[in-house]
Amino acid sequence: QVQLVESGGGLVQPGGSLRLSCAASRNIFRSNTMGWYRQAPGMPRELVAKITSGGSTSYANSVNGRFTISRDDAKSTLYLQMNSLKPEDTAVYYCNAPIGTTLVAASWGQGTQVTVSS
Repeated sequence: QVQLVESGGGLVQPGGSLRLSCAASRNIFRSNTMGWYRQAPGMPRELVAKITSGGSTSYANSVNGRFTISRDDAKSTLYLQMNSLKPEDTAVYYCNAPIGTTLVAASWGQGTQVTVSS
């Protein structure tokens, strides 16, 4: 069964914006902290933003102030609003439910490619 489906990526110029979406299975989304990860070529996957079931958010320093994570529990959907995009934001973006600092609750989806370039 499909558990995580990311969408909304694309090619955008520096300074532009994108909104990513992640449709998750209810068994993953419900009552779980959810997060957005990204992986640039040749780099390890990193957690860039997370949101608890109560709505508390936290961000990596590299995106703080530019990205906003949100969730719609009724739709089991996670969002990432990305503003003031930079070339270094170029990566494949994934969603998942983090467990501790290194584990995740589900198999990875296919991700969505974000390319920031002029």
